[in-house]
Amino acid sequence: MSFDIRQLRYAIAAADHRSFHRASVALDIEQSTLSRNILKLERIVGVKLFKRSRAGASPTVAGAEFIRTARHIVAKADQLVTAMRAAGQGRAGGLVIGYKHPISAGHLRATLVAWRETHPDVEVERVEDERESLIAALDAGVVDLAILSGEARYAGMRRATLWSERLLAALPASHPLAEREHVELTDLRDETVLLTTESPGPDTRDLILAHFGVAGISPTIRMQHVSPDSLLSLLGVGGGMTLICECASGARYPDVVLREVHDLHGQKWIGYSGYWRKENENPVLRRFLAFVRNRYALSFEIS
Repeated sequence: MSFDIRQLRYAIAAADHRSFHRASVALDIEQSTLSRNILKLERIVGVKLFKRSRAGASPTVAGAEFIRTARHIVAKADQLVTAMRAAGQGRAGGLVIGYKHPISAGHLRATLVAWRETHPDVEVERVEDERESLIAALDAGVVDLAILSGEARYAGMRRATLWSERLLAALPASHPLAEREHVELTDLRDETVLLTTESPGPDTRDLILAHFGVAGISPTIRMQHVSPDSLLSLLGVGGGMTLICECASGARYPDVVLREVHDLHGQKWIGYSGYWRKENENPVLRRFLAFVRNRYALSFEIS
């Protein structure tokens, strides 16, 4: 025979109020119900927990020790219930977010900061990888949400358009175009665009070819076997330029300036989409998607 949390609560209330009657009133139950359950509790543990008298009830020596332990058990049980409810509602637990581009600035960084402030009990793991690897990780259930540029569709995945960020030209401070407030796509016709072979270089190359192709421009692109940070640092000594998304513009490099890129229709933007597996039932994912949807006034379906 074993006891339950309810019986422990009855015993704690009786000890606190020093009376079965006052404890039953506080718990809004019949005194006979409380007395009967405490008697069952005493039979289970094999010792008398309370000394009963006309003046009320007080814990025995063994009862006082029992009540001390019972308080810890009830508190832990309450914490467990609270934690499970929070996890079920997406207010606690874990979330794995994958992305391809740096997040030193931009909407993803701002979103993660805001989410952390309002959901401190959720552990967010971040994974930076190539597009194909992230889609595979989504499919395997290793990543909950991947945020990628473009609007490609993948089998078994849900997709939502999230936000857009500026396309920026990173130039040596001594470059003639650095004197302008912004640069036009046509200004870059004769420029050599340097890109890293590491992520997000190949993805950026595809974006550049798409945007320049619409304008009828075939840029000269040279892939460099250096890290993204090294590439931007090297621009300061001259000899080329590069294009980056706004999300990579948080860091500053000596003698390197950033300028918005425009075309005939105005400022150039890079669109981002969120991808998640249809079968993913992580409540934190659903809560995060709702958070993003509300933050940016979007209208996509979550489930």
